[in-house]
Amino acid sequence: MHVDPSGARWRKSTHSNGGGGCIEVADGFSDVMPVRDSKDPDGPALVLPAEAWSAFVTGVKAGQFGTV
Repeated sequence: MHVDPSGARWRKSTHSNGGGGCIEVADGFSDVMPVRDSKDPDGPALVLPAEAWSAFVTGVKAGQFGTV
């Protein structure tokens, strides 16, 4: 499956503090979640299966990855 996120509407986490190290995601894609580095908006995007993104977000909320 080919997904073209070039025309996507990207959003940054509401938890972003502006100190860098943030990611942006693009909603509105069926079955996938495009993710990119907010500091490099013209750089590459990862396109993750929606299930994998959901599991990652759940793990972050549960503290499975510690703090950075």
